[in-house]
Amino acid sequence: MSTAPKPRHIGRNISRIRELKDMKQEALAQAIGTTQQSISIIEGSESVDDEKLNRIAEALGVPAEVIRNFSEEAVFNIIGNTIEIENNTGSSVISYGCTFNPLDKLLETIEKNENLYERLIQVEREKAAYLEKLLDKK
Repeated sequence: MSTAPKPRHIGRNISRIRELKDMKQEALAQAIGTTQQSISIIEGSESVDDEKLNRIAEALGVPAEVIRNFSEEAVFNIIGNTIEIENNTGSSVISYGCTFNPLDKLLETIEKNENLYERLIQVEREKAAYLEKLLDKK
């Protein structure tokens, strides 16, 4: 039995990202100048050549590295933090800037942890009271 990590299925990653972007195979095919059948074949492939992957990544609006190292969390972060800005020449510029306040996220995390600690303490108090009750019965 091998413990080597299983290689990532690039085609499946492309499919999932395309679905998350609410894009049909036909739309992706048109964006990269190919057919829907070709996209279907690509999405069924474990690997995709770099040139094709870069064109697909551009059409999906994500870096090729996101497709290669796909994870749901990473994709949601990229999609949520991507803004398309039209510059003064009329062309679009994609910015992967931060669209949330990191301080707010930090405070939110601290609040969640405090609530978790409070619940854990309450559970321990209840457990201690239950054990004391059992000891009193003996």
